[in-house]
Amino acid sequence: MPVTSSPLHIAVVGGGIGGLAAALATARAGHRVTLVERATRFGEIGAGLQLAPNASLALDELGVLAAVRHAAVAPPRLVMMDALTGHEVTALDLRGAAYSDRFAHPYLVTHRTDLHTALLTACQEHPGVTLRTGHTVTEAEQNGFGVHLTFAESHAKLSADAVVAADGLHSRLRQSLVNDGEPVCSRYVAFRGALPTGRMTGPMSRHAASEAVMVWAGPRMHLVQYPVRRGELYNQVAVFESDHYSPVSDDWGTEAELEERFAGTCQAVRDALPLISRDRRWPLYDRAPIDTWVHGRIVLLGDAAHPMLQYLAQGACQALEDAVALGQALGRCSDPAEAFAAYADRRRERAALIQTNARRFGEICHLEGMGATLRNMLLSARGPEAFDDISWVWTPTPASAPAR
Repeated sequence: MPVTSSPLHIAVVGGGIGGLAAALATARAGHRVTLVERATRFGEIGAGLQLAPNASLALDELGVLAAVRHAAVAPPRLVMMDALTGHEVTALDLRGAAYSDRFAHPYLVTHRTDLHTALLTACQEHPGVTLRTGHTVTEAEQNGFGVHLTFAESHAKLSADAVVAADGLHSRLRQSLVNDGEPVCSRYVAFRGALPTGRMTGPMSRHAASEAVMVWAGPRMHLVQYPVRRGELYNQVAVFESDHYSPVSDDWGTEAELEERFAGTCQAVRDALPLISRDRRWPLYDRAPIDTWVHGRIVLLGDAAHPMLQYLAQGACQALEDAVALGQALGRCSDPAEAFAAYADRRRERAALIQTNARRFGEICHLEGMGATLRNMLLSARGPEAFDDISWVWTPTPASAPAR
């Protein structure tokens, strides 16, 4: 990344994957960064993440790809199965010549905490990054010279030339700037977690040994499985639509509904179901795309800008793309407003397309009856090197490309 001759002080709000990546990219562009995180310690919750080649490219540009690869798995195939019949529908070869000729970087799967740790370590080691935990932003006041952040835990303020809001799905800064209401609940929930691979038995043990990413698609539900942490753990995510969703109650998407929705699946899926973590259920949210990411000297990034459903496995990938684009813009422009505008112009349309297409892919995955039959017929005709439909997702917009 180019280094600016006029260093700025940039505050990053949020210490998740997007926030850490943004801090690292900004510091590597030559600026001074203070990252504030409301939790008292850095950490990530959740289980596995899929990192398509666009994410691997971003990690390479951030200088952390080698650290992430150390604990990640490069799956040989991405497989879609019919959750009712147990038959393979379609698959993509992720290690063949067709893949490597088209994509310069690997498709990886990793534990969310391993990716977070790699980014956190890189930030801790960079002299331009200061990390502060236990800082909950309550107000952001800006003028023509900078932004002043106020915190719930202290009367002290943090002053910076500009602010990156990377505070997630329920971003407080977004709410104060955009005022577009709450995130949209899809009525779907996920139960997810990773367990020792050795606990997988029967047909599931063969799938685990194959190291493939397995997507079992069924009516209004699906199951995703793949190994993480050098193959030592097996990640499982069961997703389904609740018949009892209520915006005013938390009594929906229960374990009983999980069992009911998956009751008609094939034996392999039913065998996996008891091993899926039940410690927490995760309602799935997104938002409609917005046109304005930049508000004076404050800019949105990651889920604060474009929260999306997980069906294209691009949530973290897009946050990483954001961070790289932001760092590159800040490396070229000494004026933060100009840099933020260039970053948003480069990223806004692509992120919006992935947001909306993630919804559509979820609808395709969860088809019922004749719709599912037609889906399987069409997809089964595809070969393992048929990357045309997904290549645009896995290929980020070049820095030199103008916004469309």
